Amino acid sequence: MTNDPKAPAVTEVEKHGIEPIPAADRTAKPLDLFRLVFGGANTFATVVLGSFPILFGLSFKDALLATVLGVVVGGLILCPMAVFGPTNGMNNAVSSSGHLGVHGRVVGSFLSLLTAFAFFSISVWSSGDALVGGANRLVGLPQNAVTLSLAYGVFAVLILTVCIHGFRFMLWVNKIAVVAASLLFLLGIVAFAGTFDASYAGTFGQGADAATNALFWPSFIGSALIVMSNPISFGAFLGDWSRYIPAETPKRKVMAAAFLAQVATLVPFGFGLVTATIIATEAPAFFENSDYVGGLLAVSPAWYFLPVCLIALVGGMSTGTTALYGTGLDFSSVFPRFSRVQATLFIGSIAIVFIFVGRFAFNIVQSISTFAVLIITCTAPWMIMMMIGYVTRRGWYDADSLQVFNRRQVGGRYWFNRGWNWRAMGVWIFSAVMGIMFVNVPNQFVGALGNLAAGVDLSIPISIGLAAVLYPAVLWLFPEPADAYGPEGPRFVRAAAPKNIPIVDEKKDLESVLS
Repeated sequence: MTNDPKAPAVTEVEKHGIEPIPAADRTAKPLDLFRLVFGGANTFATVVLGSFPILFGLSFKDALLATVLGVVVGGLILCPMAVFGPTNGMNNAVSSSGHLGVHGRVVGSFLSLLTAFAFFSISVWSSGDALVGGANRLVGLPQNAVTLSLAYGVFAVLILTVCIHGFRFMLWVNKIAVVAASLLFLLGIVAFAGTFDASYAGTFGQGADAATNALFWPSFIGSALIVMSNPISFGAFLGDWSRYIPAETPKRKVMAAAFLAQVATLVPFGFGLVTATIIATEAPAFFENSDYVGGLLAVSPAWYFLPVCLIALVGGMSTGTTALYGTGLDFSSVFPRFSRVQATLFIGSIAIVFIFVGRFAFNIVQSISTFAVLIITCTAPWMIMMMIGYVTRRGWYDADSLQVFNRRQVGGRYWFNRGWNWRAMGVWIFSAVMGIMFVNVPNQFVGALGNLAAGVDLSIPISIGLAAVLYPAVLWLFPEPADAYGPEGPRFVRAAAPKNIPIVDEKKDLESVLS
């Protein structure tokens, strides 16, 4: 992509915000999307998630099955979200105006804002801890609040710098990160080949009692859902990057890039699984204290400390940039008076303060993971509704009507009821609330119905299932105006009479027209 004579220099600050990307500037390819999505997940944050199935007591074989299941199902749910960018040249939050309404699109911006905030923090914390811990074992660097603060600060500033420069600089970073981090993870095969035991039985082996075995399915399903949350967390952001792909690019290639990027995360997930089995066998005290990074360093050979530091550096950069870039872009979409660069600086500064306060003043590192689960539970039904909406609209959207909110205008095809589509908003709120009620994260958050399935966390299946069933039903029972659809009309649902609401600059002008 960077060899394209039409493409700006890598170090040139990106000028585009939330407006449609001009066709001449849409020079990215599905491979670039693959690099960004995989690069954003090829890090210690994913490795830590990969350790959870072992932490939950599964054997290595069952943990591997749960991981593959979570990655594949999550990837299949995620990949359709990549098509909105090439279709509209806009990010997914702006595209959601077509379904939730001119004002309702703030739901997508709010969800992506919170998701990026959480994963940016997790990335900096996990990578900073691994970098300082590795340096401690490698050269004796003190492992204390001062060195951790320096590591967090360096990561945060580097990430913020990349995000300010924008899409092409971020893509360049991820081109390097994808190859480098993958090779370093694969180098772990050599590092841990002598201590890894694929027959690791976990707590559900032959010696387990009936009470322990009763927890197998909650542990298996919970593990798969934790893994699934990783690809789902990218749902709100895919349009941030895929909007640079030309509209004529076959959608199957765009979706394949997003899906295969998730399949590739089996590399860091697998690294987490393998090393977690070794930690559980040789250094179980670290698991009891929820200290995966400390356990990893304890069981690693001395020569692998340097690769651990490099993984922390490279992986932290790639994950942090993909998270913070989306944060700045979405904040500028909610507050259009901010440019993308201004919004990135503003949100990035707040995120950096949060990282330090959350780590040292309140120690909410573990709680932020639960917070991320709650956000993803709310994001999943939003994604399902976007996909269903895309199908019913036959992939057709009106660009001017999608930009009404950003231009501080009113009216258009997606004005619905004073800028809100109560059909979509009602289904999303109900699905998200019900999903949260079924959350079951032991010792962190258990919803009102969280114990209804013998401890199995059904939050994401419930929220996804409700949205998938209720949204088409609502569209059929309460048809949207015909002008919300394209010239070919709706697919699979009915349409009501068109409203033909004009786009005007002032609300009073719209009221006078409608009256």
